Amino acid sequence: MIPTEPMIACCMHGFPPVDRDGTALHEAGPEEWSDMLATVAGLGFTALEIADSHIRPADLSSEGRSELARAAASARIDFSAVHVQRRSVIDPDHGEDNLDYAHRTIDAAAELGCRVFSTGLHQPFTEAQRRALWFWTAPGWQDPPDPEVRTLAVRRLRELGRHAAEVGLPMSLEMYEDTYLGTADSAVRLIEEIGLDTVGLNPDIGNLIRLHRPIEDWREMHEATLPFANYWHMKNYQRDEAGDGAWVTTHPTTLRDGLIDYRAMVARALDLGFDGPFLMEQYGGDSLGVCAENRTYLLGLLQGPSPRKDSAA
Repeated sequence: MIPTEPMIACCMHGFPPVDRDGTALHEAGPEEWSDMLATVAGLGFTALEIADSHIRPADLSSEGRSELARAAASARIDFSAVHVQRRSVIDPDHGEDNLDYAHRTIDAAAELGCRVFSTGLHQPFTEAQRRALWFWTAPGWQDPPDPEVRTLAVRRLRELGRHAAEVGLPMSLEMYEDTYLGTADSAVRLIEEIGLDTVGLNPDIGNLIRLHRPIEDWREMHEATLPFANYWHMKNYQRDEAGDGAWVTTHPTTLRDGLIDYRAMVARALDLGFDGPFLMEQYGGDSLGVCAENRTYLLGLLQGPSPRKDSAA
């Protein structure tokens, strides 16, 4: 079933987290926030995901959150989610602090009227990732193959999921390489281990097809994870690889032109009952412009005739 009023949100990648004068967007205040939100509205969006790399609602004062909400209302922009990134609750040094921060963010997300609380298990960039042209081409953190650490992840994520449900929010966990959400099988098992109906997956397969290494088949990953999806970061990449696996190259592109066939995947998701928000995400170039183009493309998929049901096979 096609959602009657699908929420399609814009990401914040196209906005600098710190301006030329060294002022962080988090600290810039309502005038700068209003300009940002007006830009989002001017691109045709009616929703934005708040990335905590740019604005941390949990660390704003109550008045700051009210100012952000007023700026959004003035621009007629809703918030799809607050997305907590690179603050893993199983970080060996900061896990407990990250857990507390996530709890505070859940309350802030509910106060701002978000549809979802979004997070994951990815960690801060390594030095090699910070130096790389594309961070996914350099080695990053890997969750350890330790049952006790995985159990800790389940326990803490379940705690967050229960809190989110108490304030009326589903929680979505973003798939990301080399974490317990890094393969389709491991991600699905994690959701099943958490065991809450209000905790689902963000099947951001784009995070995986961009890797310069062998990957799972994108069709199989979607087939396994879409039944558990409640929020969806959508982006696409061109991918080329040698038949013998000697080399791989990838780069960002539009939803239409990349490796993933989103026409087929969106149809499959709707068949499975997906009714969560969509987020348009893009790295490099005119990120905002590509997000706007992708929004138009996705609306065409949602409003137009569905492809054959066997098109994903």
